[in-house]
Parts: sequence; structure tokens; C-alpha cells
Amino acid sequence: MVLAPEHPLVDTLTTPEQRDAVAAYRDQARRLSEIERLATDKEKTGVPLGTYAINPVNGARVPIWIGDYVLGTYGTGAVMGVPASDERDFEFAQKFNLPIIPVVVPEGWNGEELTEAYTAPGVMVNSGEFNGLPSLEGKVKVAEWMEERGIGKRTVNYRLRDWLISRQRYWGTPIPMLYCDKDGIVPVPYEDLPVLLPEDAEFRPTGESPLAIHPSFVNATCPKCGGPARRETDTMDTFMDSSWYFLRYTDPHYDAPPGFDQEKTHYWMPVDQYMGGVEHAVMHLLYSRFFMRVLRDLGLTEYSEPFTRLFNQGTILGPDGSRMSKSKGNVVNPDDYVGNLGADTIRCYLMFIGPWDQGGPWNTQSISGVHKFLNRVWALTTENRPIKRINADADTRLRRAVHQTIRDVTEDMEKFRFNTMLAKLMTLVNCLFDARPFVSDEARDEAIRALLLMLAPSAPHLTEELWSNVLGLPYSIHRQPWPAWDEQLAAEDELKIAVTINGKPRGELVISADLRDDRPEVERLALDLPRVKSALEGQSLKRVIYVPGKLVNLVVS
Repeated sequence: MVLAPEHPLVDTLTTPEQRDAVAAYRDQARRLSEIERLATDKEKTGVPLGTYAINPVNGARVPIWIGDYVLGTYGTGAVMGVPASDERDFEFAQKFNLPIIPVVVPEGWNGEELTEAYTAPGVMVNSGEFNGLPSLEGKVKVAEWMEERGIGKRTVNYRLRDWLISRQRYWGTPIPMLYCDKDGIVPVPYEDLPVLLPEDAEFRPTGESPLAIHPSFVNATCPKCGGPARRETDTMDTFMDSSWYFLRYTDPHYDAPPGFDQEKTHYWMPVDQYMGGVEHAVMHLLYSRFFMRVLRDLGLTEYSEPFTRLFNQGTILGPDGSRMSKSKGNVVNPDDYVGNLGADTIRCYLMFIGPWDQGGPWNTQSISGVHKFLNRVWALTTENRPIKRINADADTRLRRAVHQTIRDVTEDMEKFRFNTMLAKLMTLVNCLFDARPFVSDEARDEAIRALLLMLAPSAPHLTEELWSNVLGLPYSIHRQPWPAWDEQLAAEDELKIAVTINGKPRGELVISADLRDDRPEVERLALDLPRVKSALEGQSLKRVIYVPGKLVNLVVS
């Protein structure tokens, strides 16, 4: 059983021997935000209270702990840990050598020790009379059994709760309220809005807002009685602004209420793509969706959802593979690398580090490879051409590579596969270097322009310099249309098709691209391969599976 550190029962249940350890842990937990406490990659921590709860179903003694991954504001602030079926509980139990008793297991489980939490539906075990039941059915029956005996009842927990928007800090929108001894709380008159932050605030290490000690900000006049009043010195949570700032982007110079041009927001909204870290996105999405529904209900917008698509970026970890933290000494300051290698290198490295939604550890050695790639792009664009030995097929091969790259990079960009996008641009650069002595100036220049246009979103400074100042092309590269590909120019003359028997590789078939959709001929050629003929001796061919242009699989018995 794990209680939230702020749970009111912690003081009552803590034994004298554990009181100091529990107090220290609670003090540590107070320093963390809810986002930090709920982070999926945060190392699980906790302290035992020294007391036990009794499981009312079987009378077993259950140790009681506190852990900061349990929040006092969600549910009851107390969680019955089931390590075998919950990833966080599993990690917690492993770290503190607590028993991991399987209660739901996959079909065919033979009693082996679990290496990770099993969270999918399965079969119930170690559950008394409910053993052998499918877990979804068993969950209902267990709840009914407990309700019949008065042990517990089913309920629904909602994360949505009251939002305290006041903050004791300088940065934020001032709360437009006044306090008058005669009239009480009085709103600032509309004509006096907005309330502006003073620019000469004094920041002191006292923990209180600088606004509270700023006389000309605090002292005001009551708009009702004309007597002295005190201004509210708390500011609003910054989510109050960021929950609808995107409406302002449609026309930042619009001066009339409600602060955004309804005609323009009707054209631009909702936002096509939302990008953010998973923890921030969850909170910001909740607030933004709430704001949009309020604005919709007020008749100020015509839609309910502010964003049509969400894509969460991964987390860049420290060089040691763990979350960056000052206490661990593994924080990387990108500015140090930008000053030495340039911003474009760091941008491209962060894209190349791994899948965009997964992130990965910072690796100083890997940055050098990206830096060399950008240097090769510079050298390729600025070099003097070598003595040419024109080859009639070189232009065709280079154009094919360029148009294939445009096609593939365009798809990767649309699907946020930035790492594979850069890998394909690196391949194109290699192709360009190899083709230099053999291609015409026209084919080479076409290829370099396409390369720079595709690289521009990733390396905006380098490509702008090469486009405008080296090649003398119209400013700016970022105002040019995205390159288009021609399917005919991108098409291969030949195709390599893997040939397998019952899924095992048995050779490769090289055919003319014209035969791609000629299934009978492709099957005939595959069956005629020497290794295939040999492997089929004494076998009965049941069927042939053909994936056009990629695979022939022969199913035999």
C-alpha cells in the first residue's frame, strides 16, 4: 500500500523508528511539481512507514509506504500496489525487494517469474475462487463479491479538479482585483485594463512576490467609493495565457475584444499540428480544450477542439542515459556546443539522435558525424569542379537519386521521421560526390539546389548562406517552394526482389522494372533460380505470395 507523502494518515501511521526518514522524504517530495512526480522516466522512490494494513479479502499483512508517484489530489491519495500488473508498481517493488505476486497472466503461463509487469488482459491466478477466469470477466465478479460483503464499492475517479490560478510571482498576468475596507473586493474597471506590471520591481530572496513590496503598484483608489484600496499582488498561472495564445497568432495586431479576430480564426483554426513533450502536452491540452469549449459556448468560436493532431516529442537524456538533472551533474548546455559547432549542427544532431517521439541520450561523439556531413554539403557547393569525364548515364542516375530522395524525404518530413530524413540526405551527398566527375553542370546544379531546399528546415543558416551568397539565388531559401519529384525520373530500371521459401531467404531476383506487375513472369523467374530449384526438390508447392516489386514467398510442404 502506497500513500501520497501529503496524505493526512501519514503522521498517524508512521512508527517512531521511521519518523525521521519519513519527514526527510516528505520534505524532498514538497520540492517537486506534479509533472516531475508523474514523469514516466523518473526513478521511483519511497519510504516504509513501519506499519501494515490488513487485506480484508485474505487477512494478509500489507506493508504501508509513502511514494511521491502517488498524488494526494487524485482519488483517495492511497494506492494498493499490484506490481505484477502495473509498470510503476513493478519498478517500485523491484527496487525495494517487495513481493511480486502475479494475479493476471497470459494464456499458457507456466509459473515462471515475470521479468516485467503484465498489463494486458489474461487469466486470473493466485485469486482464490476466481482462478482461471478471464481477467475482464473476473474484475467484474471480484467487484461484485466485495460489494456483497461490504468491503468496498466501485467508483469512477476523475483527474479534473478545481484550478487554483493565483501565483506569488512577478511574471504573469496581474489579477485585476482591488481590496477596499469599505466595499470589499472590487474588480478593476474595464477602462483601466489591462493592469500592467511595473518595470522597476525589486526581486528579493524572500519567496514573496516583488509586486507585494512595490508601493505604487499596491496602493490604488477604489472605483466605487474613491477611498484608498490595495491592489491584488498575485498573478495568474501562465497557463491562463497559453491556453488560448494561438488565437492571437492569427492577428497579433488586433485591438478589439475578445482579443482575436473571429473571422481570421475561423479561417486558420483549429491548429493542424500540435507538438510538445508528453508531460507538458497533457496539461496544456487539458486547459486549451477547456478554454475552447468556453469560447464556443460564448459564441466566440465555432469549434470545440483547438488542435486536430498531436505528436509528442521524445526526451533528450543525459550522456549517462538518465534524465538530465543538476543533482546528477549530467546536464548538457547546448549553447556550449552552438558556440563551437554552430546552431545548425546541434539542430541536425537532435533530429538525427533517434526517432523524434523517442529521443535518446546525448552523445558528444555522434555530433562530430553530423558536423562532418554539414561540412561536406558546404564543400560540395563551394568547390571547384574536378576535370569532367562525362558519362552518358551519369545524369540519369543522379536525377533518379535526387527525385527518389525528394519523394522519400517529403514522406519522412510529413511523418516526423527526421532521423531517416537526414540519413537519406547524407546518402544523396555521397551520391553527388561520386557523380562529380561524370555529370553535366545542369544535372549537378539541379541536384545541389534540391539538396539545399530539402536541408533548409534542418540547417536554416548554412543553407541560406549557400543559397543566397554562394550560389547567388533569390533570397530567401525559406521562401522557395518545396521541390517536387517526378515518378518517372524516380523509377528504377531494375528491381531486386527477395525470394523466400516458407519465409527463409533462398535468393534474389533481379528483373526489369517493366515486369513489376507481371506476376506470372515474376513467379516463373523465381522458380527458375538454381537455389530455389534445389530447395524445392521433393517438396509440394502449395501457393505463391507475391508482394509487387519486393518479395516472392513460396509456401511448400
